[in-house]
This record gives sequence, C-alpha cells and structure tokens, in this order.
Amino acid sequence: MKRILVIDDLPENVFMLQDRLENEGYEVVTAYDGKTGIAKATNDMPDLILLDVMMPEMTGIEVCKILKQDPGTADIPIIIVTAKSGADDAKEGLDAGALDYIKKPFEKVEMLARINSALRLAEAHKQVIEAEKRSTYAATVVTTNHKIKQPLTLMSLSSAAIKRELNKEQISKEAILNRLNYIETAINEITNILNQLNAIKKPQTSEYAKNVRMVEVEKDSAENFSDKLADSG
Repeated sequence: MKRILVIDDLPENVFMLQDRLENEGYEVVTAYDGKTGIAKATNDMPDLILLDVMMPEMTGIEVCKILKQDPGTADIPIIIVTAKSGADDAKEGLDAGALDYIKKPFEKVEMLARINSALRLAEAHKQVIEAEKRSTYAATVVTTNHKIKQPLTLMSLSSAAIKRELNKEQISKEAILNRLNYIETAINEITNILNQLNAIKKPQTSEYAKNVRMVEVEKDSAENFSDKLADSG
C-alpha cells in the first residue's frame, strides 16, 4: 500500500484529501504545518507528498526546499497544491524541486491521475537506479578482476625472487627488503581496489535533469602498476 503525506494547515482540506485517498486504497499520513510535515516526511518516509503552498509560519515552498536538500527525503516526489490563480506559486514550487502541481479547486479524477503519474515516475526512477547499480557493480567486478592481477603478479614474482635469494650462498638483505617492499606495495594496491569495489554499494546521485536523479558512477581512480620488478638475475 502506497503511503501519501498530506501537509495543509486547513483541517477541511486535509479531511477531504484523506477521505478521497483512503477510498482509493492509499495509506494517508497528515500534518497541519510545515515543521510537522518535515518531521513526518523524515520519520514515515511516504511514497508521495501533497503539499499546500499557502501555510503560515513556513510556506509549502520553504518545506519543499528543505525536503529536497535533505538526502533522506530528496527523492520523495512532491505535488504542490496551489490556488487557481497561483501560477507564480506553481513555478516557484517546481523550481524548488516539486515534481508536479495541482490547482484548487481540483477534480478528483485529475488529482488521482497526477498522483498515479507521480508514483509511476518515482517507481521508474528507483528501477533505473537499481539497474544502474547492478550494471556498475558488474562492470566494476570485471575491471577489478583485471586490475587485481597486476599486484598479484608483482607479489608472485617478488616471492619467487626472495626464494632465489635465500638459496644463494651470499644472501643480500637489501635485495630481500626490496622484494618485501614490492609485496607491501601490492597489498596496499589490492586493498585500495577492494575498497573501491565496496564503495559501489553506496552510489552517489547527481542531478541529471530537472527533478530527475541518476546514479553517478565514480570512475575508478586506481592507477595501473608500473613494472617495478627488476631482473633478479
């Protein structure tokens, strides 16, 4: 069941919206001022917010800006509710991050159509992000497999060089320490690569288009190993 948060300072508006939405099978959470609305958006994590523009103390535009600046609520679609003549309010709300707007008085059919459209868009947005995460993770695994072979090769060659050095009559402590340094460098590189792989589980988001966010794939910054191993003779 989808959860909708209704934020409006007029009880009659809240009751009307709550009645219509619950009859359509939605779970409805209500708030009668902006501050309470922000708290409920943060705690209850609704699937959509119906936000009235004209409210005392904190306007709907201010509430919208705060919610869109908070990473925890930024992706919740917001439909602002404005007066019939409130063209400026609608534009300001969209500029603040709202997905859509409804003008008062509105028809039930129009309201439900806009809500359903916003919910479908939000669901599509989530699916795109999940698809990008899976694609990014799969591509990174392939890249990691290639990159990790280089330090592993360095470790293998260094280990072989140490064994050869230990079999010599005159063992060079300096040569062994050099090989151990190569191994330590390779271990650090592998650790760095694995940390980058783990970071893919928490992708960042960036602005892709107005009111739409896409996964920003952080490019792998690990540099390729240069050939550090000298001829061991």
